[in-house]
Order: sequence, then C-alpha cells, then structure tokens
Amino acid sequence: MIKSMTGFAAVSGEVPGGRFALELKSVNHRYLEFQTRMPEDLRSHEPQMRELVAAVLTRGKVDCRVTFTAVATRDSFAPNPDAMAALVETQRQILAKFDAKPLSVWEIMHAPGVMSAEAMGTDAAKDALLGLLRKAIEELNATRAREGEKLAALINERLDRIEVLVKEITPFIPGLVSAYQEKLTQKINDAMAGAANDERVKQEVVLFASRIDVAEELNRLTAHISEVRRVVKAGGAVGKRLDFLMQELNRESNTLGSKSVSTDTTNVSIELKVLIEQMREQIQNIE
Repeated sequence: MIKSMTGFAAVSGEVPGGRFALELKSVNHRYLEFQTRMPEDLRSHEPQMRELVAAVLTRGKVDCRVTFTAVATRDSFAPNPDAMAALVETQRQILAKFDAKPLSVWEIMHAPGVMSAEAMGTDAAKDALLGLLRKAIEELNATRAREGEKLAALINERLDRIEVLVKEITPFIPGLVSAYQEKLTQKINDAMAGAANDERVKQEVVLFASRIDVAEELNRLTAHISEVRRVVKAGGAVGKRLDFLMQELNRESNTLGSKSVSTDTTNVSIELKVLIEQMREQIQNIE
C-alpha cells in the first residue's frame, strides 16, 4: 500500500540506572532526512540509528528525540576515588595561586568522572536505545501506512469523479459541431439572401470540429486515470511518480479548457482542475 510521510511514534523503556524515552516524528520532504536531539553521551550511536531508519523509510523529514531520566540508586552515588583524588590535587594547585572558594560537595559530585555510575555509556544502554528505535520505527511505519490508506481512498474518490466528468463531456462535442453547422448555415443564408454554399459550410464546419476536438485529450485523461489507479494499488514509494501523473492530468485539463466553446465544457474543465489540485496536495504527503 502507499504510505504517508506524516507520522508519530513514542516509546520508552528501562535501562540500568535510568529510563529512556524516544519519540519519532516525520513530515513530508523531498528526500529522507534524519535529525536527532539526544544526550551527547549517546551521540556515538547516531550512525547506527540513521541506518535503522533508512532501512525502512525512503522519504520524509524524520526527527528523533531521546531523553534519559536517571534513577537514583546506591551505585549512583558511589564516587570514583581516582577522579576525586585528581580533583583534590587540581583544586589544591588552583587555591595556591588564586584567592578562590573551595568546591562544594554538590560541585564535586557533578565534576566529570567523579560519580562512577554512567548508565548511558554502557552496552546495555546502547542495546536498549537501538531496540527502542526499532520499535518506534515499526510504530511510525504503521502510522504512515494508515495515513496512506486514507490518502488512497481520497485519490480514488477523486478519480471516480473525473471518470464521470469524462463520460459526461464526450457526447457534448458532436452536438456542438451540429449546432455550429446550423448556426453557420443560417448566417450565410442571411448574408447571401439565398441558399448557402454547401461546400463552404462543410469547410468551415470541418475547421471548427478540428479546433474543438478533444477526443485525444479525453483518451489521455482516461489513460492517466488508469495509471494512477495502478500505481496507488501497487503501493511502495510512489509519491514522485504520482506527482508526475498529476502534472500530466493537469496538462490535459488545461488543453480541454483552451478548446472549450461552451459553458458546459468550460465548467467540466474547471472542475477537473479542482479535483486534480486536491489530489496533488495530498500526494505531496505520499512517500
């Protein structure tokens, strides 16, 4: 099935020393773009995270937000003796040269490396993070699929209406030619005060019929409609192809409008453009 590029997923999970919360949000984009907001201690895992996303998604701007909430345990407050010794020596040297206040207990605890528990730097934390990302991608992909199903229904609904319009406009053309022939014959009769020249009338009618002939445009419209249906049914990453088909449909409706010589055909052309534009706007969100 086709998929939307719009979606959201949120997952969370426990790790030794804390809890991860991960959110994925995607919107439409010309290509696949992956951005992250997460603690710097996790930044080294970003390439693997990017690979996991690219293995499933092909288009869309994907924002990933990771937060870590530490859980206080006895190990969380176990200081690193070597780090404390280095900090004490550094402070001694500084105080020997500058008139400064000694560090408080809170400042010492938050100095780099003093607290020995670093949950985010463990292999368990890495495995948990990537596992949560896989789960979030699966949820995000399911959301995009559900949105895609709605888009497919909307597109098919518009295509149904376009097919009705094409069928309605087809009988107009012979009637327009016949009416033009009668009108032209009457004008020539009035101007010549007598019988009109049949050959001259035939030539003018042939030229008029050629100018307003939209059979080719209607045939192409029908062919494009069939192709759009086929592409939507086939599914996959078809957004760019559908966008191209919308351009082709719009081109045929424009030509139809330019050849219009009656209110009926003009109104049909306008409605076609509205329906095509509605589809085009939705297709911008398809992967």
